[in-house]
Amino acid sequence: MNRLEGKVTLITGAASGFGRSMAKIFSEEGAKIFAIDINEKVEELKNEINGELYTFVADVTNPEQITAAFDECKKVYGKLDVLCNNAGMTGVVETPLHEVSLENFDNVMNLNVRGAFKVLQEAVKMMLENGGGSIVNTGSIGGYLATPGSAPYIISKGAMVMLTKQAALEYAREGIRVNSINPGTAKTPLLDKFSQETLDFLANQVPIGRLAEPEEIARVALFLASDESSYITGQDHIIDGGRSTE
Repeated sequence: MNRLEGKVTLITGAASGFGRSMAKIFSEEGAKIFAIDINEKVEELKNEINGELYTFVADVTNPEQITAAFDECKKVYGKLDVLCNNAGMTGVVETPLHEVSLENFDNVMNLNVRGAFKVLQEAVKMMLENGGGSIVNTGSIGGYLATPGSAPYIISKGAMVMLTKQAALEYAREGIRVNSINPGTAKTPLLDKFSQETLDFLANQVPIGRLAEPEEIARVALFLASDESSYITGQDHIIDGGRSTE
């Protein structure tokens, strides 16, 4: 199937984790990928993707760099059909809320909330020019379930829930759909700071009995990006192996 044939798709946080899987899977479905990451390893996608791909190194916490990235996307492809608003960070882990520094809190908010907000703004501007599009925000089960020791991340993902709903409501009649994917714990570099004991604890919390693979999350994003989900907007899709059902 070519569910995204010819659709220009901009992905932030594309060098690893969910973003990397999205870039590969979306490309297989015919999308033209504009891949953004602060890490120059995003260039490695050129060795892994056979379809149309343009890479751009940018810091999502820097508004000027975000604007430059979207200007470049418009220059290269002329339009934007899909946004995967995916860049994010965990911040401190295994740290009680009262011990979290404001510096760490601000760092997480600058990327996960402020940066995501600016990226969404720029995407909406481009989509309004070409009659609509689909935005997929990467949230987290942490937007619904608190996790001891991860206060900045949990709070930031709670904000993503309402960013999704607010944007969906404002732009539904403009042909722009906005949804979110909210993974449980998955095997991505965001887990690098966690101890093995913590990872085992997290896996044991999942009814399915394991952590998610990035590809499993990316395929839900693919559905939401495609016309198969044409009547879905403003919804938060939880992909957590059943954890939130307990």
